[in-house]
Amino acid sequence: MAHVTWQLPDGSEVEAEVKDGLSMMEGAVANNVPHVIGECGGCLSCATCHVYVHPDWVGAVGALDDMQDAMLDATEAERQDSSRLSCQIVASAALDGLVLIVPDPNA
Repeated sequence: MAHVTWQLPDGSEVEAEVKDGLSMMEGAVANNVPHVIGECGGCLSCATCHVYVHPDWVGAVGALDDMQDAMLDATEAERQDSSRLSCQIVASAALDGLVLIVPDPNA
């Protein structure tokens, strides 16, 4: 299980425990994290679960594969080096303490 913090555009935070094997998108949706929608249900076809990974955690979540890289070109918020689709980050004990930054959809 991973304790995860989502930092929101307004400066507030949502913290939750995400069970091993679930994606961070599933954890965000289950905990009503604003602006993390996951319209496609996690099948890597919509980019509505876009997040920025806190710099301390980028290495832990791994590199982008080609499909995720292509989908990140379709995000509403500006893409950054730390951009990931949260449907592709799977909870595990190794990600306990993970911090994800939710982009401002209006920026």
